[in-house]
Amino acid sequence: MLRRIFLILLCHFSLLFFGQENYPKNDFRSPLDIPLMLAGTFGELRSNHFHSGIDIKTKQRQGLPIYAIGDGTVTRIKVSLWGYGKVIYVAHPNGYTSVYGHLQKFAPKIETYIKKLQYQKKSYEVETFLDFGEIKVKKGELIAYSGNTGSSSGPHLHFEIRNSITEKPTNPLLYGFEVRDATNPVINKLFAYPLSKNAQINQSNEKVQLHFSKQKDGSYLANKVYAIETIGFGFSGYDRQDITANKNGIYQVQLSVNGEVYTDYDFDQFSFKETRYINTFIDYDYYGKYKQKIQLCFIAPGNQLHIYNKLKNNGKIQIKEGLSYSIELLLKDLNGNSTKIIIPVEGKKEPLKIKKKIKITDTYIIAKKPNNYDLGAAKVYFPANTFYKDFYIDLKKGTDTVKIHNSRVPAQRNFTIAFDVSKYSKEERKQLFIARLDRKLKPNYKSTYKRGNTFTTRTRDLGTYILAKDTISPKIRAKNFKENQWLTNYSYLSVLISDDLSGIKTYNATLNGKWILMEYESKKKTLTYNFEDKIIENKQYTLEVSVSDNVGNTSIFTSTFYRK
Repeated sequence: MLRRIFLILLCHFSLLFFGQENYPKNDFRSPLDIPLMLAGTFGELRSNHFHSGIDIKTKQRQGLPIYAIGDGTVTRIKVSLWGYGKVIYVAHPNGYTSVYGHLQKFAPKIETYIKKLQYQKKSYEVETFLDFGEIKVKKGELIAYSGNTGSSSGPHLHFEIRNSITEKPTNPLLYGFEVRDATNPVINKLFAYPLSKNAQINQSNEKVQLHFSKQKDGSYLANKVYAIETIGFGFSGYDRQDITANKNGIYQVQLSVNGEVYTDYDFDQFSFKETRYINTFIDYDYYGKYKQKIQLCFIAPGNQLHIYNKLKNNGKIQIKEGLSYSIELLLKDLNGNSTKIIIPVEGKKEPLKIKKKIKITDTYIIAKKPNNYDLGAAKVYFPANTFYKDFYIDLKKGTDTVKIHNSRVPAQRNFTIAFDVSKYSKEERKQLFIARLDRKLKPNYKSTYKRGNTFTTRTRDLGTYILAKDTISPKIRAKNFKENQWLTNYSYLSVLISDDLSGIKTYNATLNGKWILMEYESKKKTLTYNFEDKIIENKQYTLEVSVSDNVGNTSIFTSTFYRK
């Protein structure tokens, strides 16, 4: 309650002081004491979401000091195996909240607070929402150390600034943080799309990749396009900052027709509620096939994003016979660097050489209506608006396997797959789970809910699903110690854990029968106990580690060591 009252007061203060969103450029300091170099930018295109912060490089190291960017109060702390890993949220009096993710550990007073909670709950994964003033921090105060926890692919600091009331993430580079950047954005592919029934581009009903070349003034010129009726454009590209080679996201895009802006969007902020609509912002069919993201400069079916500053005719261009058009695509970054490409278009209907191919199946999905199908081994239920548009869906029945189209169509909502397991015994069912086959036909565990003769899963991923069986228990072995070893000078002990199929679900560890906190690092497959916890004062210790997979197969590891 106190936290909510505090946030309401922050809202009133920020509205009175700033009016509409007005990003303060002098309120905050950098979260790190090193030059800021970015591995990822705000709004960058990620899998099923836009990137909600900036990824700051930490010299490929962990343990760099992280500082509060301004005076404030800690409102939330979370420790998770995935996502942001160890993360801390600090609310500031100016109406914004800073977020620091993938941390190695917290500063001592925060570390003590969270470790007490972990021992109370007997869980490594915890989340807590603090009352206002429970833990206050000052600008420049040490709050954590950089790390690689959660779904991080390498050591870095994930850093966000959110509006404290709307909780919308905002672009941290709008607040005056200095990042060296005199480098123009890069465009590497350009496409034209026929959007109306009889539209064509260069004698094709299919999308067409356009070739372009660099001009003396630094701009680019595409080969002339011959088109008719309604068309649109899309591109793939990236932005870079100085010093680093990372291919990051582009801040702003403008598409103009004969000098008039048709599409203008930027990444100042966005809503978490809308972030999955990224799948309508890109050419998802192309992404599903080639794993490359083409940004669309027009509004595709289902797109409900509010990132657009201006739209004319939803970014779609009407091309008339006999008229000429100059299309300009402009890519910008926050430092004023830009890249321009000119696309000359002539309205001309030509004999059609390439007709659009539509694979017609026995089943046509009406996206706005719920759909239910019996596939023999399983039934699948699509709620209304699971998909962004109507399409022919490819469904194939099987005994233990069902095919539900392919990965080239995105889903906005979860749908349900229910397998009939009545032919299996109760003992067999314990080891069964629902899995989705990846490109290498390897089964990947899907959260499986078991009730009687029916196993169900809820997912947004189309593809091939099977009933898989896991009979092998997880493996556990010591990493940095041996049986009956003296560990007096050790600061930690660590064990390696792994599972061959359904994946690790839970683990538990005790020393001489008392629960201990072991941190699970999934990337290294390790469980680690820090001797600084000092929960036992003995010379002889018996460590017991229990690990279970997602179907309940369990292994127990025991070892004796000595320490004084």
